[in-house]
Amino acid sequence: MAENNGGGVPTVIADDVHIVYRVNTGSAGKGSATAALSKIMRKGKGDSPGVRRVHAVRGVSFTAYRGEAIGLIGSNGSGKSTLLRAIAGLLPCESGRVYTDGQPSLLGVNAALMNDLTGERNVVLGGLAMGMTREQIQERYEDIVDFSGINEKGDFISLPMRTYSSGMAARLRFSIAAAKDHDVLMIDEALATGDRKFQVRSEARIRELREKAGTVFLVSHNNKSIRDTCDRVLWLEKGELLMDGPTEEVVSAYEKATSH
Repeated sequence: MAENNGGGVPTVIADDVHIVYRVNTGSAGKGSATAALSKIMRKGKGDSPGVRRVHAVRGVSFTAYRGEAIGLIGSNGSGKSTLLRAIAGLLPCESGRVYTDGQPSLLGVNAALMNDLTGERNVVLGGLAMGMTREQIQERYEDIVDFSGINEKGDFISLPMRTYSSGMAARLRFSIAAAKDHDVLMIDEALATGDRKFQVRSEARIRELREKAGTVFLVSHNNKSIRDTCDRVLWLEKGELLMDGPTEEVVSAYEKATSH
């Protein structure tokens, strides 16, 4: 396990966490996505007929500390997003436990956006969902809009969210979440969209959150963002934690393993 350099105050403890998805395939149509998925999954022991299981996270243990920014890397389907959802309390553990100090916030959940409402209305609702008061939202409203950059080419904040590109929506989601200081903030690929200018702003904000004793988890396929933002990295493959250590050490090992 990686050594802690942040003063020794744990924020998240994952203790031998196993997470299993069960998919009911009994009524799946021949051409359905569930039926297609079932073909690549083995039937689990002890499950009812027509039920397939995916062992998405397998015995993961680590401790995160205040002031750390932790990157999660690994190939698609390695369990990164599943692990974040378990830390956020959105998925139950099959076995093992997740302990958190403070309220974990998973970007895209606490700041859920509604397509039929304007960006302006979503800023208010997203802020309220994260526990901000209306006064706090009003004070930070202009900063949120400016940070997102969605008004740089027109008054998009007054338009319904359904008119936004996926990149604009992701930028607004991050901007709402970043307006509040978090005990534990988990960001799942939110920095993958948008231009480099927005990524630089986002990475700077993550560093600010760390300095205020928050813990940040970042899932990204962009190794440069991981290097620029994180001081520690967890590498998952097939649900198992392969490596936990300093960013450069783990990312270099990952790049070497996946370059063949």
